[in-house]
Amino acid sequence: MHLSQNEGIEGKTFVVTGGLGFVGSALCLDLLRRGARQVRAFDFRSQSQFSEHLHQHGAQCIQGDVTQKNDVEKVLRGADCVFHLASFGMSGKEMLQFGRVDDVNINGTCHILDACLNLGIQRLIYVSTYNVVFGGKEIVNGNEVLPYFPIDDHVDPYGRSKSLAEQLVLKNNGRPLKKKTGKCLHTCAIRPAAIYGPGEERHFPRIVSLAKLGLLPFKIGDPSVKTDWIYIDNLVLALILASMGLLDDIPEKERRLVAAGQPYFVSDGSPVNTFEFIRPLLLGLDYDLPTSSLAVPQALRLGKIFWGFYTLLYPWLDRWWLPQPLILPAEVYKVGVTHNFSFLKAKEELGYVPMVTPREGMAATISYWRERKRKALDGPTIYAWIFVVIGMCTLFCAAYLPDIGPVPFFRAISLFFFRSVWMLRTVFLTATILHLGEAVYAWNLANRVDPHNARGWFWQTFALGIFSLRLLLKRVKKQS
Repeated sequence: MHLSQNEGIEGKTFVVTGGLGFVGSALCLDLLRRGARQVRAFDFRSQSQFSEHLHQHGAQCIQGDVTQKNDVEKVLRGADCVFHLASFGMSGKEMLQFGRVDDVNINGTCHILDACLNLGIQRLIYVSTYNVVFGGKEIVNGNEVLPYFPIDDHVDPYGRSKSLAEQLVLKNNGRPLKKKTGKCLHTCAIRPAAIYGPGEERHFPRIVSLAKLGLLPFKIGDPSVKTDWIYIDNLVLALILASMGLLDDIPEKERRLVAAGQPYFVSDGSPVNTFEFIRPLLLGLDYDLPTSSLAVPQALRLGKIFWGFYTLLYPWLDRWWLPQPLILPAEVYKVGVTHNFSFLKAKEELGYVPMVTPREGMAATISYWRERKRKALDGPTIYAWIFVVIGMCTLFCAAYLPDIGPVPFFRAISLFFFRSVWMLRTVFLTATILHLGEAVYAWNLANRVDPHNARGWFWQTFALGIFSLRLLLKRVKKQS
Protein backbone atom coordinates (compact mmCIF):
# COMPACT_ATOMS: atom_id res chain seq x y z
CA MET A 1 0.00 0.00 0.00
CA HIS A 2 1.60 3.25 -1.15
CA LEU A 3 -0.19 6.27 0.29
CA SER A 4 0.94 9.57 1.75
CA GLN A 5 1.85 9.39 5.42
CA ASN A 6 -1.29 11.38 6.42
CA GLU A 7 -3.82 9.83 4.02
CA GLY A 8 -7.28 9.70 5.58
CA ILE A 9 -6.13 11.62 8.67
CA GLU A 10 -5.90 15.30 7.74
CA GLY A 11 -9.11 17.14 8.51
CA LYS A 12 -10.81 14.06 9.98
CA THR A 13 -12.31 13.38 13.41
CA PHE A 14 -11.10 10.36 15.37
CA VAL A 15 -12.24 8.61 18.53
CA VAL A 16 -9.75 6.51 20.50
CA THR A 17 -11.34 4.36 23.18
CA GLY A 18 -8.95 3.80 26.07
CA GLY A 19 -7.42 7.08 24.97
CA LEU A 20 -5.86 7.94 28.32
CA GLY A 21 -3.84 4.74 28.38
CA PHE A 22 -0.29 4.16 27.22
CA VAL A 23 -1.11 3.14 23.65
CA GLY A 24 -4.21 5.29 23.35
CA SER A 25 -2.45 8.51 24.31
CA ALA A 26 0.46 7.82 21.96
CA LEU A 27 -1.99 7.19 19.13
CA CYS A 28 -3.94 10.38 19.88
CA LEU A 29 -0.78 12.46 19.78
CA ASP A 30 0.33 10.91 16.51
CA LEU A 31 -3.06 11.56 14.90
CA LEU A 32 -2.86 15.20 15.96
CA ARG A 33 0.69 15.45 14.65
CA ARG A 34 -0.49 14.11 11.29
CA GLY A 35 -3.16 16.80 10.96
CA ALA A 36 -6.35 15.32 12.38
CA ARG A 37 -9.04 17.95 12.80
CA GLN A 38 -10.21 16.53 16.12
CA VAL A 39 -9.13 13.64 18.34
CA ARG A 40 -11.32 12.44 21.23
CA ALA A 41 -9.62 10.37 23.91
CA PHE A 42 -12.50 8.36 25.41
CA ASP A 43 -11.67 6.64 28.69
CA PHE A 44 -13.26 5.28 31.86
CA ARG A 45 -10.77 7.34 33.88
CA SER A 46 -11.08 11.09 34.29
CA GLN A 47 -7.32 11.52 34.13
CA SER A 48 -4.04 9.62 33.83
CA GLN A 49 -0.33 10.37 33.65
CA PHE A 50 -0.87 11.27 29.98
CA SER A 51 -3.87 13.61 30.41
CA GLU A 52 -1.98 16.88 30.67
CA HIS A 53 0.15 16.13 27.64
CA LEU A 54 -2.96 15.28 25.62
CA HIS A 55 -4.67 18.53 26.67
CA GLN A 56 -1.58 20.54 25.74
CA HIS A 57 -1.61 19.13 22.22
CA GLY A 58 -5.29 19.69 21.64
CA ALA A 59 -6.88 16.31 22.27
CA GLN A 60 -10.35 16.20 23.83
CA CYS A 61 -10.32 13.97 26.91
CA ILE A 62 -13.83 12.60 27.44
CA GLN A 63 -14.74 10.44 30.41
CA GLY A 64 -17.18 7.62 29.82
CA ASP A 65 -17.73 3.88 29.86
CA VAL A 66 -17.84 1.64 26.77
CA THR A 67 -20.32 -0.55 28.64
CA GLN A 68 -22.79 2.34 28.62
CA LYS A 69 -24.44 2.67 25.20
CA ASN A 70 -25.36 6.33 25.69
CA ASP A 71 -21.75 7.24 26.52
CA VAL A 72 -20.52 5.46 23.40
CA GLU A 73 -23.05 7.06 21.04
CA LYS A 74 -22.39 10.50 22.47
CA VAL A 75 -18.62 10.37 21.97
CA LEU A 76 -18.75 8.70 18.53
CA ARG A 77 -21.22 11.16 17.02
CA GLY A 78 -19.58 12.99 14.12
CA ALA A 79 -16.48 10.80 14.03
CA ASP A 80 -14.88 9.60 10.80
CA CYS A 81 -12.85 6.73 12.27
CA VAL A 82 -12.73 4.80 15.54
CA PHE A 83 -9.77 3.04 17.14
CA HIS A 84 -11.15 0.64 19.74
CA LEU A 85 -8.40 0.07 22.31
CA ALA A 86 -10.40 -0.06 25.54
CA SER A 87 -10.18 -3.42 27.28
CA PHE A 88 -10.05 -4.96 30.73
CA GLY A 89 -8.43 -7.99 32.33
CA MET A 90 -5.10 -8.24 30.53
CA SER A 91 -3.00 -9.04 33.61
CA GLY A 92 -2.87 -9.27 37.38
CA LYS A 93 -5.96 -8.91 39.57
CA GLU A 94 -8.04 -7.70 36.61
CA MET A 95 -7.91 -11.19 35.10
CA LEU A 96 -10.07 -12.54 37.92
CA GLN A 97 -12.88 -9.99 37.59
CA PHE A 98 -14.85 -12.13 35.13
CA GLY A 99 -17.99 -10.01 34.93
CA ARG A 100 -16.15 -6.77 34.24
CA VAL A 101 -13.88 -8.47 31.69
CA ASP A 102 -16.83 -9.69 29.61
CA ASP A 103 -18.77 -6.47 30.05
CA VAL A 104 -15.95 -4.26 28.76
CA ASN A 105 -14.43 -6.52 26.14
CA ILE A 106 -17.58 -8.06 24.65
CA ASN A 107 -20.52 -5.78 25.48
CA GLY A 108 -18.39 -2.67 25.05
CA THR A 109 -17.32 -3.82 21.60
CA CYS A 110 -20.95 -4.49 20.67
CA HIS A 111 -21.83 -0.93 21.66
CA ILE A 112 -18.98 0.41 19.53
CA LEU A 113 -20.17 -1.62 16.52
CA ASP A 114 -23.80 -0.53 16.96
CA ALA A 115 -22.80 3.13 17.26
CA CYS A 116 -20.61 2.97 14.14
CA LEU A 117 -23.49 1.47 12.13
CA ASN A 118 -26.10 3.88 13.51
CA LEU A 119 -23.97 7.01 13.15
CA GLY A 120 -22.53 6.27 9.72
CA ILE A 121 -18.89 5.75 10.76
CA GLN A 122 -17.06 3.82 8.05
CA ARG A 123 -13.74 2.84 9.67
CA LEU A 124 -13.20 0.78 12.84
CA ILE A 125 -9.79 -0.54 13.88
CA TYR A 126 -9.85 -3.02 16.75
CA VAL A 127 -6.81 -3.70 18.91
CA SER A 128 -6.83 -7.41 19.65
CA THR A 129 -4.21 -9.77 21.13
CA TYR A 130 -2.05 -12.79 20.32
CA ASN A 131 -4.26 -14.72 22.74
CA VAL A 132 -7.03 -15.11 20.18
CA VAL A 133 -4.95 -17.92 18.62
CA PHE A 134 -2.56 -18.74 21.48
CA GLY A 135 -3.59 -20.64 24.57
CA GLY A 136 -0.50 -22.40 25.86
CA LYS A 137 0.54 -24.51 22.86
CA GLU A 138 3.82 -23.68 21.14
CA ILE A 139 3.62 -21.54 17.98
CA VAL A 140 6.73 -20.66 15.95
CA ASN A 141 6.51 -17.98 13.26
CA GLY A 142 2.74 -18.24 13.15
CA ASN A 143 0.53 -16.27 10.80
CA GLU A 144 -3.05 -15.14 10.30
CA VAL A 145 -4.09 -18.47 8.77
CA LEU A 146 -4.07 -20.06 12.24
CA PRO A 147 -7.58 -20.79 13.57
CA TYR A 148 -8.96 -19.17 16.68
CA PHE A 149 -8.05 -20.99 19.88
CA PRO A 150 -11.11 -22.97 21.08
CA ILE A 151 -13.25 -20.66 23.20
CA ASP A 152 -13.83 -23.21 25.97
CA ASP A 153 -10.10 -23.97 26.29
CA HIS A 154 -8.93 -20.46 27.21
CA VAL A 155 -7.35 -20.40 30.68
CA ASP A 156 -8.43 -16.83 31.39
CA PRO A 157 -11.49 -14.69 30.60
CA TYR A 158 -9.41 -12.02 28.86
CA GLY A 159 -8.26 -14.23 25.98
CA ARG A 160 -11.74 -15.70 25.58
CA SER A 161 -13.49 -12.32 25.57
CA LYS A 162 -10.99 -10.71 23.19
CA SER A 163 -11.39 -13.63 20.79
CA LEU A 164 -15.17 -13.26 20.77
CA ALA A 165 -14.91 -9.49 20.36
CA GLU A 166 -12.46 -9.74 17.46
CA GLN A 167 -14.69 -12.20 15.66
CA LEU A 168 -17.65 -9.84 16.12
CA VAL A 169 -15.66 -6.93 14.71
CA LEU A 170 -14.44 -8.81 11.65
CA LYS A 171 -17.85 -10.40 10.92
CA ASN A 172 -19.42 -6.93 10.91
CA ASN A 173 -17.10 -5.81 8.14
CA GLY A 174 -19.09 -4.83 5.07
CA ARG A 175 -22.39 -4.26 6.87
CA PRO A 176 -24.36 -1.37 5.34
CA LEU A 177 -24.57 1.76 7.44
CA LYS A 178 -28.06 2.63 8.66
CA LYS A 179 -27.97 6.15 7.26
CA LYS A 180 -28.66 4.68 3.78
CA THR A 181 -25.76 6.42 2.11
CA GLY A 182 -24.75 3.33 0.19
CA LYS A 183 -21.64 3.11 2.39
CA CYS A 184 -20.52 0.19 4.56
CA LEU A 185 -18.68 -0.28 7.82
CA HIS A 186 -15.10 -1.38 7.22
CA THR A 187 -13.26 -3.12 10.08
CA CYS A 188 -9.93 -4.77 10.77
CA ALA A 189 -8.03 -6.10 13.79
CA ILE A 190 -4.46 -5.50 14.88
CA ARG A 191 -2.95 -8.22 17.06
CA PRO A 192 0.06 -6.70 18.82
CA ALA A 193 2.79 -8.49 20.73
CA ALA A 194 3.60 -7.52 24.32
CA ILE A 195 3.93 -3.73 24.32
CA TYR A 196 6.80 -1.78 25.88
CA GLY A 197 8.23 1.72 25.91
CA PRO A 198 8.57 4.80 28.15
CA GLY A 199 5.43 5.14 30.26
CA GLU A 200 4.10 1.61 29.66
CA GLU A 201 1.60 0.83 32.43
CA ARG A 202 1.17 -2.95 32.67
CA HIS A 203 4.20 -5.16 32.12
CA PHE A 204 7.27 -3.25 33.25
CA PRO A 205 5.83 -1.48 36.34
CA ARG A 206 4.87 -4.86 37.77
CA ILE A 207 8.22 -6.43 36.85
CA VAL A 208 10.18 -3.52 38.32
CA SER A 209 8.11 -3.49 41.51
CA LEU A 210 8.70 -7.21 42.06
CA ALA A 211 12.42 -6.86 41.33
CA LYS A 212 12.70 -3.91 43.72
CA LEU A 213 11.14 -5.98 46.52
CA GLY A 214 13.27 -9.01 45.70
CA LEU A 215 10.17 -10.97 44.65
CA LEU A 216 11.40 -11.95 41.19
CA PRO A 217 13.14 -15.12 42.39
CA PHE A 218 12.99 -17.33 39.31
CA LYS A 219 12.69 -17.53 35.56
CA ILE A 220 9.92 -19.57 34.02
CA GLY A 221 10.43 -22.10 31.25
CA ASP A 222 13.40 -23.06 29.14
CA PRO A 223 15.90 -20.39 28.02
CA SER A 224 15.09 -21.32 24.42
CA VAL A 225 11.51 -20.02 24.78
CA LYS A 226 10.99 -16.96 22.59
CA THR A 227 8.13 -14.51 22.39
CA ASP A 228 7.46 -11.23 20.60
CA TRP A 229 7.51 -7.64 21.83
CA ILE A 230 6.53 -4.42 20.11
CA TYR A 231 7.73 -0.90 20.84
CA ILE A 232 5.01 1.71 21.25
CA ASP A 233 5.99 3.76 18.18
CA ASN A 234 5.89 0.65 16.00
CA LEU A 235 2.40 -0.25 17.23
CA VAL A 236 1.10 3.27 16.62
CA LEU A 237 2.49 3.09 13.08
CA ALA A 238 0.68 -0.21 12.50
CA LEU A 239 -2.60 1.29 13.71
CA ILE A 240 -2.23 4.32 11.46
CA LEU A 241 -1.50 2.11 8.46
CA ALA A 242 -4.50 -0.06 9.29
CA SER A 243 -6.75 3.01 9.23
CA MET A 244 -5.40 3.84 5.76
CA GLY A 245 -6.06 0.27 4.66
CA LEU A 246 -9.78 0.86 5.27
CA LEU A 247 -10.06 3.92 2.99
CA ASP A 248 -12.44 3.41 0.08
CA ASP A 249 -12.02 6.75 -1.68
CA ILE A 250 -8.48 6.40 -3.04
CA PRO A 251 -8.60 6.34 -6.89
CA GLU A 252 -5.45 4.26 -7.40
CA LYS A 253 -6.80 1.55 -5.07
CA GLU A 254 -9.83 1.02 -7.32
CA ARG A 255 -11.99 0.86 -4.18
CA ARG A 256 -10.19 -2.26 -3.00
CA LEU A 257 -9.88 -2.10 0.77
CA VAL A 258 -6.80 -4.15 1.56
CA ALA A 259 -7.44 -4.31 5.31
CA ALA A 260 -11.21 -4.77 5.35
CA GLY A 261 -12.19 -7.79 7.43
CA GLN A 262 -8.56 -8.74 8.04
CA PRO A 263 -6.51 -9.47 11.19
CA TYR A 264 -2.81 -8.58 11.38
CA PHE A 265 -0.03 -9.69 13.70
CA VAL A 266 2.47 -6.90 14.43
CA SER A 267 5.69 -6.93 16.42
CA ASP A 268 9.30 -5.72 16.39
CA GLY A 269 10.13 -8.87 14.45
CA SER A 270 12.78 -10.06 16.91
CA PRO A 271 11.53 -12.97 19.07
CA VAL A 272 13.43 -13.15 22.35
CA ASN A 273 13.26 -14.88 25.71
CA THR A 274 11.27 -12.65 28.08
CA PHE A 275 13.83 -12.80 30.88
CA GLU A 276 16.67 -12.00 28.50
CA PHE A 277 14.61 -9.11 27.16
CA ILE A 278 14.14 -7.54 30.62
CA ARG A 279 17.73 -8.25 31.72
CA PRO A 280 19.13 -4.87 30.48
CA LEU A 281 16.33 -3.02 32.26
CA LEU A 282 16.90 -4.68 35.62
CA LEU A 283 20.68 -4.32 35.34
CA GLY A 284 20.24 -0.66 34.43
CA LEU A 285 18.21 -0.11 37.59
CA ASP A 286 20.64 -2.08 39.83
CA TYR A 287 18.08 -4.75 40.63
CA ASP A 288 18.86 -8.44 41.00
CA LEU A 289 18.13 -10.79 38.12
CA PRO A 290 16.37 -14.11 38.65
CA THR A 291 18.98 -16.86 38.97
CA SER A 292 16.93 -20.03 39.44
CA SER A 293 14.42 -21.48 36.97
CA LEU A 294 10.97 -22.98 37.35
CA ALA A 295 9.57 -25.44 34.83
CA VAL A 296 6.23 -24.56 33.26
CA PRO A 297 4.26 -27.36 35.06
CA GLN A 298 5.60 -26.19 38.43
CA ALA A 299 4.90 -22.54 37.60
CA LEU A 300 1.36 -23.49 36.55
CA ARG A 301 0.77 -25.14 39.92
CA LEU A 302 1.98 -21.98 41.64
CA GLY A 303 -0.20 -19.86 39.36
CA LYS A 304 -3.26 -21.94 40.19
CA ILE A 305 -2.59 -21.47 43.90
CA PHE A 306 -2.54 -17.69 43.44
CA TRP A 307 -5.64 -17.94 41.21
CA GLY A 308 -7.53 -19.82 43.91
CA PHE A 309 -6.37 -17.53 46.73
CA TYR A 310 -7.25 -14.34 44.87
CA THR A 311 -10.58 -15.76 43.80
CA LEU A 312 -11.48 -15.99 47.49
CA LEU A 313 -10.63 -12.27 47.74
CA TYR A 314 -12.92 -11.39 44.82
CA PRO A 315 -14.83 -8.58 46.63
CA TRP A 316 -11.58 -6.71 47.24
CA LEU A 317 -9.78 -7.24 43.93
CA ASP A 318 -10.10 -3.58 42.93
CA ARG A 319 -8.75 -2.25 46.25
CA TRP A 320 -5.37 -0.52 46.14
CA TRP A 321 -4.08 -2.26 49.26
CA LEU A 322 -4.36 -5.76 47.76
CA PRO A 323 -1.07 -6.44 45.93
CA GLN A 324 -0.88 -8.02 42.51
CA PRO A 325 -0.50 -11.82 42.47
CA LEU A 326 3.00 -13.07 41.79
CA ILE A 327 1.91 -15.10 38.75
CA LEU A 328 -1.29 -16.50 37.21
CA PRO A 329 -1.70 -19.46 34.82
CA ALA A 330 -2.23 -17.38 31.67
CA GLU A 331 0.90 -15.37 32.52
CA VAL A 332 2.89 -18.57 32.90
CA TYR A 333 2.04 -19.48 29.31
CA LYS A 334 2.92 -15.99 28.07
CA VAL A 335 6.49 -16.13 29.37
CA GLY A 336 7.08 -19.89 29.52
CA VAL A 337 5.85 -21.18 26.15
CA THR A 338 7.21 -20.14 22.75
CA HIS A 339 4.75 -18.16 20.67
CA ASN A 340 5.90 -15.75 18.01
CA PHE A 341 4.34 -14.59 14.78
CA SER A 342 5.35 -13.20 11.41
CA PHE A 343 4.25 -9.67 10.46
CA LEU A 344 4.68 -10.47 6.75
CA LYS A 345 0.98 -9.96 6.00
CA ALA A 346 1.03 -6.52 7.65
CA LYS A 347 4.17 -5.68 5.68
CA GLU A 348 2.78 -6.76 2.33
CA GLU A 349 -0.75 -5.37 2.69
CA LEU A 350 -0.30 -2.36 4.98
CA GLY A 351 3.33 -1.48 4.36
CA TYR A 352 4.21 -2.05 8.03
CA VAL A 353 7.93 -2.16 8.83
CA PRO A 354 9.14 -1.53 12.42
CA MET A 355 10.74 1.92 12.58
CA VAL A 356 12.34 1.47 16.01
CA THR A 357 14.68 -1.45 16.70
CA PRO A 358 14.45 -3.43 19.95
CA ARG A 359 17.85 -2.02 21.00
CA GLU A 360 16.65 1.55 20.49
CA GLY A 361 13.33 0.86 22.13
CA MET A 362 14.87 -0.74 25.20
CA ALA A 363 17.43 2.09 25.50
CA ALA A 364 14.61 4.64 25.60
CA THR A 365 12.70 2.51 28.11
CA ILE A 366 15.73 2.14 30.40
CA SER A 367 16.35 5.89 30.27
CA TYR A 368 12.73 6.52 31.29
CA TRP A 369 12.90 4.08 34.21
CA ARG A 370 16.21 5.46 35.45
CA GLU A 371 14.72 8.94 35.56
CA ARG A 372 11.62 7.59 37.27
CA LYS A 373 13.75 5.81 39.86
CA ARG A 374 15.80 8.96 40.43
CA LYS A 375 12.65 10.91 41.28
CA ALA A 376 11.12 8.22 43.50
CA LEU A 377 11.84 7.02 47.01
CA ASP A 378 14.01 3.94 46.62
CA GLY A 379 13.78 1.12 49.12
CA PRO A 380 15.33 -2.22 50.06
CA THR A 381 13.86 -5.63 49.37
CA ILE A 382 10.92 -6.98 51.33
CA TYR A 383 13.31 -9.25 53.20
CA ALA A 384 14.98 -6.23 54.83
CA TRP A 385 11.57 -4.94 55.88
CA ILE A 386 10.62 -8.30 57.38
CA PHE A 387 13.95 -8.72 59.18
CA VAL A 388 14.06 -5.25 60.74
CA VAL A 389 10.38 -4.74 61.53
CA ILE A 390 9.90 -8.21 63.03
CA GLY A 391 13.21 -7.92 64.87
CA MET A 392 12.35 -4.58 66.46
CA CYS A 393 8.80 -5.67 67.34
CA THR A 394 10.13 -8.87 68.92
CA LEU A 395 12.63 -6.90 71.00
CA PHE A 396 9.94 -4.48 72.16
CA CYS A 397 7.54 -7.28 73.13
CA ALA A 398 10.26 -9.21 74.97
CA ALA A 399 11.55 -6.15 76.82
CA TYR A 400 8.36 -4.39 77.89
CA LEU A 401 5.15 -6.44 77.52
CA PRO A 402 3.70 -8.81 80.15
CA ASP A 403 3.57 -12.57 79.60
CA ILE A 404 0.53 -12.77 77.34
CA GLY A 405 0.05 -14.56 74.02
CA PRO A 406 3.34 -15.16 72.18
CA VAL A 407 5.34 -12.75 74.38
CA PRO A 408 6.93 -15.53 76.53
CA PHE A 409 8.16 -17.20 73.34
CA PHE A 410 9.62 -13.92 72.06
CA ARG A 411 11.25 -13.29 75.43
CA ALA A 412 12.78 -16.76 75.55
CA ILE A 413 14.35 -16.34 72.13
CA SER A 414 15.63 -12.83 72.97
CA LEU A 415 17.07 -13.91 76.33
CA PHE A 416 18.98 -16.67 74.57
CA PHE A 417 21.00 -13.92 72.86
CA PHE A 418 21.00 -11.10 75.40
CA ARG A 419 20.82 -12.96 78.76
CA SER A 420 18.74 -10.41 80.74
CA VAL A 421 15.67 -8.19 80.42
CA TRP A 422 17.82 -5.18 81.31
CA MET A 423 20.07 -5.97 78.35
CA LEU A 424 17.01 -6.40 76.08
CA ARG A 425 15.76 -2.94 77.01
CA THR A 426 19.20 -1.43 76.54
CA VAL A 427 19.54 -2.98 73.08
CA PHE A 428 16.06 -1.87 72.04
CA LEU A 429 16.55 1.72 73.23
CA THR A 430 20.00 1.89 71.64
CA ALA A 431 18.66 0.58 68.33
CA THR A 432 15.77 3.07 68.44
CA ILE A 433 18.13 5.98 69.13
CA LEU A 434 20.43 4.87 66.31
CA HIS A 435 17.49 4.57 63.92
CA LEU A 436 16.33 8.07 64.90
CA GLY A 437 19.80 9.48 64.39
CA GLU A 438 20.10 7.81 61.01
CA ALA A 439 16.64 9.11 60.07
CA VAL A 440 17.56 12.71 60.96
CA TYR A 441 20.80 12.37 58.98
CA ALA A 442 18.86 10.91 56.04
CA TRP A 443 16.37 13.78 56.19
CA ASN A 444 19.13 16.38 56.09
CA LEU A 445 20.93 14.55 53.29
CA ALA A 446 17.74 14.07 51.26
CA ASN A 447 16.94 17.78 51.51
CA ARG A 448 20.08 18.37 49.44
CA VAL A 449 19.85 15.55 46.89
CA ASP A 450 16.17 14.51 46.85
CA PRO A 451 14.08 17.20 48.60
CA HIS A 452 10.79 15.97 47.13
CA ASN A 453 11.15 12.67 49.02
CA ALA A 454 12.92 13.97 52.16
CA ARG A 455 10.04 13.08 54.46
CA GLY A 456 9.81 9.60 52.96
CA TRP A 457 13.53 9.06 53.46
CA PHE A 458 13.17 10.10 57.12
CA TRP A 459 10.40 7.64 57.95
CA GLN A 460 11.82 4.79 55.91
CA THR A 461 15.23 5.19 57.54
CA PHE A 462 13.64 5.46 60.98
CA ALA A 463 11.98 2.09 60.33
CA LEU A 464 14.88 0.33 58.59
CA GLY A 465 18.03 2.12 59.69
CA ILE A 466 21.13 1.37 57.63
CA PHE A 467 19.18 -0.72 55.10
CA SER A 468 17.48 2.47 53.93
CA LEU A 469 20.35 4.89 54.58
CA ARG A 470 22.81 2.99 52.40
CA LEU A 471 20.49 3.42 49.39
CA LEU A 472 20.40 7.18 49.95
CA LEU A 473 24.18 7.30 50.30
CA LYS A 474 24.47 5.36 47.04
CA ARG A 475 22.27 7.95 45.33
CA VAL A 476 24.43 10.77 46.72
CA LYS A 477 27.54 9.06 45.36
CA LYS A 478 26.00 8.76 41.89
CA GLN A 479 25.08 12.45 41.82
CA SER A 480 28.46 13.68 43.04
